[in-house]
Amino acid sequence: MLPQYGEKHEYTSLITPAKVLEHRKQFGRFTYRMDSGAPLQVAITIDHAARTATVDFTGTGAQHRENNFNAPPAVTRAAVLYVLRCLVGDEIPLNDGCLKPIRLIIPPGSFLAPEPGAAVVAGNTEVSQATCNALFGALGTIACSQATMNNFLFGNATYQYYETICGGTGAGPDFDGTSAVQTHMTNTRMTDPEVLELRYPVRLEEFRIRRGSGGRGRHRGGDGALRRLRFLEPMTAVIVSSRRAVPPFGLAGGEAGAAGEQWVERADGTRLVLSGTDSAELAPGDVFAIATPGGGGYGPV
Repeated sequence: MLPQYGEKHEYTSLITPAKVLEHRKQFGRFTYRMDSGAPLQVAITIDHAARTATVDFTGTGAQHRENNFNAPPAVTRAAVLYVLRCLVGDEIPLNDGCLKPIRLIIPPGSFLAPEPGAAVVAGNTEVSQATCNALFGALGTIACSQATMNNFLFGNATYQYYETICGGTGAGPDFDGTSAVQTHMTNTRMTDPEVLELRYPVRLEEFRIRRGSGGRGRHRGGDGALRRLRFLEPMTAVIVSSRRAVPPFGLAGGEAGAAGEQWVERADGTRLVLSGTDSAELAPGDVFAIATPGGGGYGPV
């Protein structure tokens, strides 16, 4: 049974770990910096004798009180399950039994286990992506993906629309990253341009690969995307995203991918640069542009 809010968030395997220290191994440790500068820290310890592992997020920063970049413990638990399942080469059922040999430690009061009432809207979109990439970084298996869903919303009293936008994946020890795809915790499909323009007063002026945005390395990270929408009616647009201040990391000497950007091109030619979590009022003729991050490279150039 999972602990309730207010209890210590520590999930312990039903398998009792062997108390034989010589069989315990610190497998990997990684500190992932959020755009706010807050650390997401994870250490993975393998007990080969007991065939168990501990995934410990001690050292992760305190919950965010000025924004909604907090994730309930269930989101972190799901991210751990996803990453471990990615590394299993066999066809096995995906269920809670996969976590039976895993001891999961999430410090209460951190942004991975916030207090009741905390804002958690970005938990299952942005924080989950950060958690996945921190785990892959600790395991040393793959460089950072774009690590964001690039949540983009616009609307007025008549129309409302929400989409997530693809980016680059990280490279690995024997493969390049992939360009302009949804990665890890993102699973949405994008509306066809013809349908989008038929149903909403917008024009999709550009949607292409952001060439050169993947990190360099022996294996190069995948490139992000560039998406530009022109608005035909007054609208309010909102972006909730990550990897704007801190770019997606490379591994084993690989370079980081390019950070994401977003801006508004006014009909009069002026340009308004926005932050990764921002909003803008759009007039007819204005363009909202989003350049998504590239994945990190792997290995020295």
